[in-house]
Amino acid sequence: MLEREQEPGSPWRVEPLGMRGLFGASVQALHRRGLLEPLHEVPDTDQPLRPRGVGHFAGMMLDPADVDVDALPFRLPSPVPEMVMTSLAAVEAVLAERVVKLGVEIRRGVTARAVAQDDETVVVGDGEREYAARWVVGCDGGRSAVRKLAGFDFVGTEPQFTGYQMLATFADPEQLAVGFTLTATGMYLRMPGERRIGVMDFDGGAFDRSQPPTREHLQAVLRRVSGTDVTVTDVQHASSFTDRAMQTTTYRSGRVLLAGDAAHIMSPLGGQGLNTGIGDAVNLGWKLATTVHGTAPAGLLDTYTRERHPVGAAALDWTRAQVAVMRPDPHSQASQRMLRDLLGTRDGTTYVFQKVSGAAIRHDLGSDHPLVGRTAPDFRFEDGTRLSDLMQNGRGAALDFTAVLGDSAARWENQLRYATGPATDDLGLGAVLVRPDGVVAWTGADRREFEQAALRWFGTPQG
Repeated sequence: MLEREQEPGSPWRVEPLGMRGLFGASVQALHRRGLLEPLHEVPDTDQPLRPRGVGHFAGMMLDPADVDVDALPFRLPSPVPEMVMTSLAAVEAVLAERVVKLGVEIRRGVTARAVAQDDETVVVGDGEREYAARWVVGCDGGRSAVRKLAGFDFVGTEPQFTGYQMLATFADPEQLAVGFTLTATGMYLRMPGERRIGVMDFDGGAFDRSQPPTREHLQAVLRRVSGTDVTVTDVQHASSFTDRAMQTTTYRSGRVLLAGDAAHIMSPLGGQGLNTGIGDAVNLGWKLATTVHGTAPAGLLDTYTRERHPVGAAALDWTRAQVAVMRPDPHSQASQRMLRDLLGTRDGTTYVFQKVSGAAIRHDLGSDHPLVGRTAPDFRFEDGTRLSDLMQNGRGAALDFTAVLGDSAARWENQLRYATGPATDDLGLGAVLVRPDGVVAWTGADRREFEQAALRWFGTPQG
């Protein structure tokens, strides 16, 4: 693994500047790999957890009490929360510990300066030496060198605002309200009990981001947006960002693949960037692994772009929609007032929560069953075994609630974890096939259909 940063734990990744929210699909993905517990002490309960801290839309906070839990698709009680607050540094540390245990060497201070590929190999050069591999995955951020050097097309929309994030001290912080505050000229966010302030100034992205913002500039922008005469006395850290929304037209070019911000950039509104990137990684990881080992069925790696590109496009549109109602013009302000009314309803809040949490994501896997293509709920067998227990080693799972599969699932015992027996709630299903990324690949009660689905996603039985 080649890492551009010399050392982990920059100020932008640790608390408070590096604080991020992990939502439902990401929380489940980390839990099913045994990676959530180091980030968060998971409540030991089998009771349905009501959403807590369920996010916002354009700074308009969602009330957890207004989320209709019963309306969420295929929901089952889970021992993990709907949302986990953590930091980028914590996520990086947990992932780094895992890859080191797997025998991966992390080489720091390496920046890609050349990428060349042929039918068999990709070579990445850093100006001093070359690294050859059969496949390369660029996860090097919004200004991805791999994306540029490999020639990916990057298209989208230009910014409406310049945003600023600062860690600062103020002579009169009481002038700034805590939380999100939408104003006639933009929005600002003050975190409770902290010196972290975020500001969004609708200047069309005019600020020169090649230079760090000065204290004077930050104070002028904050005063204009907040409508106060607040005084910034000192700035410890400050950076700027925009709502530029861009995405590569494909996530794969030959033997080079992209994931996370390298494949898509968007406004940080709603915290979709980190969660979308985790979804990319979980989707790609097992497909690339089986391809490397030569056991992947034909075309499996091509499903990465087919499944994740629409998810990335939807995330970009989600942030664009938020920007559209925040603009300081009469039309946008009218839309904002209407949305506030909608978010004051149970249906409106539930709709937005499904989008933010990832519960609305469904990949088109060619099945009419509404569960196929969604993240599997955490089925629990009557003996206490959960789906998440079966997926710790990165394999898929075949859940046989009514013993309809017989010996069929045993053929894939080297690729799947098989469990049979009654469940506390089987949602009326006979059997379920779950991919390593937690997505339901098939459900039914026909052995032949199960075998066809297993061949499609897991290839020929091994061993």
